[in-house]
Amino acid sequence: MALAIFDLDNTLLAGDSDYLWGVFLVERGIVDKDEFARANERFYREYQEGDLDIHEFLRFSFRPLRDNRPEDLKRWRRDFLREKIEPIILPPACELVERHRAAGDTLLIVTATNQFVTAPIAERLGIPNLIATIPEQVNGHYTGEVTDIPAYQAGKVERLLDWLEETATELAGSTFYSDSHNDIPLLERVDHPVATDPDDRLRRYAHDRGWPIISLRGQSTP
Repeated sequence: MALAIFDLDNTLLAGDSDYLWGVFLVERGIVDKDEFARANERFYREYQEGDLDIHEFLRFSFRPLRDNRPEDLKRWRRDFLREKIEPIILPPACELVERHRAAGDTLLIVTATNQFVTAPIAERLGIPNLIATIPEQVNGHYTGEVTDIPAYQAGKVERLLDWLEETATELAGSTFYSDSHNDIPLLERVDHPVATDPDDRLRRYAHDRGWPIISLRGQSTP
């Protein structure tokens, strides 16, 4: 039994769930349209460029969790999953997950996107294990702060190592699929790194190291 690790956004999904949650909140009028939309675009651009201040971003992205009732958040999330996530679930990604499941592999998503957004997506994909950035809760309400290390860049490696120890799981034989150069620290730790619809920086990095480059979007790869 080997460990099959998947990034979520722009890997198993044809889009970024964190960014789309912000778009959904703007469209529903739950947050200030102009201010929130501008910040959401800026943070997403900084993420793509590898310049994101993760703690600044989390203070921004956790504000709607802090400022709204849990029952409203859950209701909005159901609509978000139906409207924004279902259309971007990639059938080839589901087939890839099922091949690993049939092989008896342990399935795990490791994502920087917060647990509130990603837990039901992992459930929808049938992936039982999830490492995500964790919004702090006190008495059932979100505080706007983060718990534990954000699962971002080198933080993904730290969180994974903690999870391996907690679950007595081995990294030997592991595979990791990701699209982002932000995930290079974790890609370098597994036995089988796979650049999946990679951004330009990851594509160059993978090519230089002879890593497999695949597409789950029906695109040809060199």
